[in-house]
Amino acid sequence: MIAIITGDIINSENHPSSQWLDLLKQYFNQFGPSPMNWEIYRGDEFQLKVTEKNALFTAIRIKAMLKTIKGLDVRMGIGIGLETYIGTGVTESNGPAYQRSGRNFESLKESKVNISIATGVAQKDRTLNLILQLALDFMDDWSVVSAEIVTLVLDHPTYSQKEIAQKLGIKQSAVSQRLKRARLDLVLDVLSYYEEVITDN
Repeated sequence: MIAIITGDIINSENHPSSQWLDLLKQYFNQFGPSPMNWEIYRGDEFQLKVTEKNALFTAIRIKAMLKTIKGLDVRMGIGIGLETYIGTGVTESNGPAYQRSGRNFESLKESKVNISIATGVAQKDRTLNLILQLALDFMDDWSVVSAEIVTLVLDHPTYSQKEIAQKLGIKQSAVSQRLKRARLDLVLDVLSYYEEVITDN
């Protein structure tokens, strides 16, 4: 089982790609080389192959990273399932994971929701997507500083508040305020619930 994330950058037309493209490529490179593991195409659309366990974490990390640039956001359809055909690149490979991700992504364009998951199990999808919609209610409103602190904590989960403060060049007292405002505790709860649901066969 794998996960495919299909996405596009919201408001990319109002930002030069130099602002976000290298950031995205740098992050995607952690998952292996392009085009086998990821591809950016049609200017601002992308497809990325990750493990099913890591899929939601990766999507939220991408969202936080892009929201560190004022005015940007991202829409992503996550598909979980098998990979039945490996092509010359991720956009030419196929299987239920790819089909679910693509269909899921297309359906997001009609709705106002920016992240959705399709596992092929209706009950799981309903619960996960309901929780996600509630979490997106505040994640969509992350300010640049909230997005910065979320990105940093997701990348360095063992950092103390003192280390976060040093890294961001702010006072330690400001760190807990920013973490509260970003609702990071809730984000981590959602991620931990997702992992439980996904690994529970």
